[in-house]
Amino acid sequence: MTDSKYTKATILGTHEWVPGKLFSITVSRPDGFEFKAGQFARLGLAAPDQPDAGPTLWRAYSLVNGPAQSPLEFYAIVVPDGEFSPRLARLEPGDDIYLDRTLFGFLTIDRFEPGGTLWLVATGTGLSAYLSMLHDTATWSAFEHIILVHGVRTCAELAYAEQIARWQASAGTAPFKARFTYLPIPTQESLPDTPRARITTLIENGQLETLANTALDPATHKIMLCGNPAMVTDARNLLKTKGFAAGRRGVPGNLAVENYW
Repeated sequence: MTDSKYTKATILGTHEWVPGKLFSITVSRPDGFEFKAGQFARLGLAAPDQPDAGPTLWRAYSLVNGPAQSPLEFYAIVVPDGEFSPRLARLEPGDDIYLDRTLFGFLTIDRFEPGGTLWLVATGTGLSAYLSMLHDTATWSAFEHIILVHGVRTCAELAYAEQIARWQASAGTAPFKARFTYLPIPTQESLPDTPRARITTLIENGQLETLANTALDPATHKIMLCGNPAMVTDARNLLKTKGFAAGRRGVPGNLAVENYW
């Protein structure tokens, strides 16, 4: 069943990153489904007792794939007592899912003037939006240096490591023209030369700049924040003291944020 607002799609594949917690799904891409890297879509499920009655539950998820890529991909966390995510995690290839035709979100690179350094700062599944941007060669052409910061609890939650390693290997070559720095930040386990600390702590004490080997310069740097609302709020406040601010009408900014929870 479809109408002008949504369409039915098919689950093509699933991947479990952390058993019972983190997973990805790939979904068939409907004709005419267009989006900007960084936007999110709403996925819909029918009521369990009325599978043919159309969607009754909707949840928003950022797209992982780039705008020119198929199939569609979504990265999600299981909320144990949630109505939606446990069912989503149990779907198998061949199962149906509904997709809202309207795209949402403004965490896109056109928020910024091109040039300089782009910081992509995420916690948890907030990484999704940045993966889509990095799949889009327009992002690599727009900036000279891209720094991806991913805060998680444990190393097992550092999803998409193989894809990120491919970007690291390709950075600086066409079409991946920008330099690339990847900073995985687990808070409950240790990585070599990486402090066990929250991203906001590393911003406040200057260690994030040390890890990236560059200073946070509001004249040439742009920062995106996506993830836990508490992280986004605290990091935004810290960055404001360093001269970062969202754009205003007619005035491009150097800070863009989106809660992802």
